[in-house]
Amino acid sequence: MSLLDRIQAKAKEHAQPLSLDLGEEEQRTSKKDLIAAFRETRKKEAVSSKTKPPNDKQQELKNLLHKQILSELKEDNLDEIIQKLDAMALEIIKEDESFRGTVDRKKVVDELINDLTGFGPINPLLVDDEVTEIMVNGPYQVYCERNGKLELTNIQFRDEEHVMNVIEKIVAPIGRRIDESSPMVDARLPDGSRVNAIIPPLSLNGPTITIRKFSKDPLQIEDLIRFGTLTEEVALFLEACVKARLNIFVSGGTGSGKTTTLNVLSNFIPDDERIVTIEDAAELQLHQNHVVSLESRPPNIEGKGAVTIRDLVRNSLRMRPDRIVIGEVRGAEALDMLQAMNTGHDGSLATGHSNSPRDMIARLETMVLLAGVELPVKAIREQIAGAIDLIIHQARLKDGSRKIVHITEVQGMEGDVIVLQDIFLFKQQGIDSDGKVKGRLVPTGVRPKFYERLEQSGITIPPSVFVEEGWSGWNG
Repeated sequence: MSLLDRIQAKAKEHAQPLSLDLGEEEQRTSKKDLIAAFRETRKKEAVSSKTKPPNDKQQELKNLLHKQILSELKEDNLDEIIQKLDAMALEIIKEDESFRGTVDRKKVVDELINDLTGFGPINPLLVDDEVTEIMVNGPYQVYCERNGKLELTNIQFRDEEHVMNVIEKIVAPIGRRIDESSPMVDARLPDGSRVNAIIPPLSLNGPTITIRKFSKDPLQIEDLIRFGTLTEEVALFLEACVKARLNIFVSGGTGSGKTTTLNVLSNFIPDDERIVTIEDAAELQLHQNHVVSLESRPPNIEGKGAVTIRDLVRNSLRMRPDRIVIGEVRGAEALDMLQAMNTGHDGSLATGHSNSPRDMIARLETMVLLAGVELPVKAIREQIAGAIDLIIHQARLKDGSRKIVHITEVQGMEGDVIVLQDIFLFKQQGIDSDGKVKGRLVPTGVRPKFYERLEQSGITIPPSVFVEEGWSGWNG
C-alpha cells in the first residue's frame, strides 16, 4: 500500500477527517502513525529492484557449451550445432555430477540459441508482439512495456560485457560504432525498430539499451481507428489532406506514436510520386514503388565525415522529389524544411517534439534560430505560417493509450502572431472501471480555410465531417 493510501485509510478510521482542530494528544498520535507509514514505505522503496547475477553453475555450463560450439564449428554449420545443443548439454551434465539439480538445462540451451541466432536474452521480448518497448538498465535489470505499462522482467544478462556484445551486434551491420570516444549511438534493428544505446562512463548503471519496437506488419489507418487513436471521419479528412498535397506536421511527446502516424499518413501518398525520406535511423516503412531513403551519418573516430539531417534536406531538393518526408525535425534543418515547403515542395510530412500545436510553432522558431541565420522573429513566423498547413498533435494518455488530441489548421498571420484553429479536438469524458480513458476526437464545428483547396484537388468531403452530431450551428 502506498503512503497516500495509508494516509487516506488512517483518515477514514477517525470519525472526523484529520484536521488542525484535533486535540494535542490526537495530533501527536496521528503524526506518529503517518511517520511510521512513511518510514515503512521508504524501506520498501529502498530495496533495490536490481537482482543478483545469474547462477554460477549455469554460467559455467554455458561457458563449457561455448567451447564445445567453437570446436564443432570447424566441422558443422551453425544450424546443425543448434540442433545438437540440447544433447551436448545433457552429455556435459552426465560427465559432471555437480551440474545435476543446480542448473536448468533448457534455460541454458535457450539462452545460447538466443545468443547465436538473435540478440541474446532480450530475444524473447523482441519476438513477443505484445511488447512495444524494451529497456535494458545494465546487465541485471530489464524492463518492457506492454499495453502502455512498464513491467520488470526476470531476464538478465551474464555481465556488462554480455550487454556490450549485444550492442555491437546491433550497431555493426549498419556501420555505427560505440566505444569510450563515442559512448552513445542511435541504430535500428533489421525490422526497423529504433535502438538507442549508451555505455559507461556516461551510464552509471552499466551499458543501457532502449528499443522501440515496430510492428512486423506496418499499421494501417484501420488499425489506428480500431485502437481509438482517431475516428473514421478524421481518417477520411487526413487522407484528403495528404492527397491534396497539404504540408503536414505531426507533433507530440516522446513515445506518443508520432512516427507510427507519419508512416500511416505516408501510405496515402499516390504510388506514382517520387518520395524522399530523411531520418537519423531509417524507421519509416513505405510501400510505394518510388521511394528513396536517406539516413544521416555520425562522425568517424577522428570526428570527421558527419552528414546531418540538414545536409540531407538540402541534398534532397536536388533529387527531384514529389514529396519530402522527414522522420524528425530537431535542429537547424527546420529552416531548410520550411524553405522547401515554401518553394514548391507541397505535400511534405515531418514530425517534431512538443506539448501542443502552439508549442510546436514556438519550437520551430527556436530551431530556425539554431541555423545561425539572423532573421527577425516576424520573418520566421511568416515562413512557418506560409509553409505548414496542418498540425496533428498526438499524446500518450495516463492509461498508456496513444491518441490524436488536436488537429489544428495554421491559418496565417494576424499582426505578429500565427493564427491556429482547431478542426478536431479530443474530449475526455472520464475514466472507466478498468482505468481506461474515455473520450472521443470530435469536430469543433469549424470548416478549415483550405477546404476549397481540397475541392480543387477533386476531393469532396461532406461538410457534416466538421460538425459534431447534435450540433445545429455552423462556424464555417
